[in-house]
Amino acid sequence: MSPAEIFAALGDPTRLSLIARLGDGNGRSIVQLGEGLPISRQAVAKHLEVLHGAGLVRRRKQGREVHFALRREAVAAAQDWLGRVGAQWDGTLARLKAFAEGED
Repeated sequence: MSPAEIFAALGDPTRLSLIARLGDGNGRSIVQLGEGLPISRQAVAKHLEVLHGAGLVRRRKQGREVHFALRREAVAAAQDWLGRVGAQWDGTLARLKAFAEGED
């Protein structure tokens, strides 16, 4: 799971909503995840497959239903990547500020 795959999967409002619903750590079925969403159960399943393909969720068969749960380590990997990029930009902006103020 590369950062590009993770961010591509998160680049859809419906998928972000599904991730938010799974954020409490409880696994949920497609039916439970789709409650209140203006899309079909099949559309929810397709969005979950994208999230699964990016490594953001895991699926587990429970009886006749498939339950999905958030893979926190994937979210942490994306957060770490954003932290590194943010630190790089902080350094770049500090150097630009010093240059603009004539301190360098």
